[in-house]
Amino acid sequence: MPKLARPTKGPNTSTRATIRIIRSVATTATSTSTVHKSNGDISSVFPSLSGTASPPLPPRFADLKKRLIRSHESDVRDSWRRLLVALQQQRQEIKALGSTIVPEINFWDLNDVAQRTRFRDGLHKRGVAVVRGVVPEKEALDWKELLQRYIKTNPSTRGFPPANPAVYELYWSPSQILARAHPNILRVQKFLMSHWRATPSSSRSQGNNAAPLISTSHPVAYADRLRIRQPGDSSFALGPHIDGGSVERWEEHGYGLGGVYNPIFHGNWEGYDPWESTPRLAVKSDLYNGAGACSMYRMFQGWLAMSETGAGEGHLMVCPMVKEAMAYLLLRPFFTPQRDITAGLTAFLEPKNWTLEHPTSSALQGAVPANGQELSAAMHPHLGLEDTMVHVPRVRPGDYVAWHCDMRTTPAIHAVDSVHTGASDSSVLYIPACPLTEANAQYVARQRETFAEGTPAPDFPSGEGEHMHRGRLTPECPGARARGFGQGE
Repeated sequence: MPKLARPTKGPNTSTRATIRIIRSVATTATSTSTVHKSNGDISSVFPSLSGTASPPLPPRFADLKKRLIRSHESDVRDSWRRLLVALQQQRQEIKALGSTIVPEINFWDLNDVAQRTRFRDGLHKRGVAVVRGVVPEKEALDWKELLQRYIKTNPSTRGFPPANPAVYELYWSPSQILARAHPNILRVQKFLMSHWRATPSSSRSQGNNAAPLISTSHPVAYADRLRIRQPGDSSFALGPHIDGGSVERWEEHGYGLGGVYNPIFHGNWEGYDPWESTPRLAVKSDLYNGAGACSMYRMFQGWLAMSETGAGEGHLMVCPMVKEAMAYLLLRPFFTPQRDITAGLTAFLEPKNWTLEHPTSSALQGAVPANGQELSAAMHPHLGLEDTMVHVPRVRPGDYVAWHCDMRTTPAIHAVDSVHTGASDSSVLYIPACPLTEANAQYVARQRETFAEGTPAPDFPSGEGEHMHRGRLTPECPGARARGFGQGE
């Protein structure tokens, strides 16, 4: 296992913390058994895909909401009004710029200071980016061909939708293993994660003013799925959503453990720093053992393109305002309109039309325990999703797309075209960027067990997986040691 750096200015200096994290992992990982999740596929994660109705949240969530803003009610109300003004400004900017708002950089320009600076400023504001030419185009296409042969050789492979899969329940195919260990992928992951900060904080376990135990110089592997979506598909119509927990973002024993969103709940959304990693190290993002809830700290979700794909062709859509969108998502449950939409959209959205809930309800719009966080125009009207959800720029095989962990549809708000109207497949390998932390190292130890067994990675629906698949890599195979998957690692 690589050494863990203990940062001073950023997440990557000093090696004195290495012994402590290795000791911790050695004493806990071997004794931590994996809690298997129920059987399923990606539709198990999102009610909108499964068609399952979500019951109201229990009354304890109303009590939670009261505690979160207690003694800050006036400040939260003022902060909400400022936020709505900022959202309207962002909406107009995103609508005008469209996909060009997403920053891009060429892989061969990663050492160019001017290009890096321009890219950094765009990434910090938008939370999403495209890195061009990370893997040679032919190599990415060869991986797709190898995947298609692997799927054909193993007709028992599960996916969603079952009759004509677009998202496959595959984690250990040769193509995925090769891609995760590719040196260019690793370099891009390090580059992207270097844009995060790690500020020393007081900690009883680490001592006063202790530097966080995190290294962005040692990306760790997170086994995720893949997508091969054929033209005409309308089944994989995944709308705006966010990965990495749902109700956990409000819960005191979830994201509250690190106080990640305290500035927002205390009436200062502008003081929230989406690029500060230290508070996230204590987070528990999977309190309910959800079928697809992510328990690992992913700084970025990301994928590598294996096809040329653009708008309307089964492509990714994002909401490129990482800070404002998260603040709105978290504050929305505390406010209610005085007049409904029948008063007209403009009057409905006016800041003066929205007041703090009284009495406080248990609603956390779109958040369901053990499921992904979903968003919609009805539940989150001020986001203007019809204007602010934009396609990432057109990609070619070998391009890498990454978005902030708060963002996908924000912690990263993201979505996928409801209908694939293109002429060829829309194919990607999901490869997030994960730093080395104590909790992530423990997860990798559990993940290595599932690799050896050929079963789904610990965060995903369980089942036989690839246990009997012909052609899958095993710990004994040459190259499997890369990134901690071999025997004796």
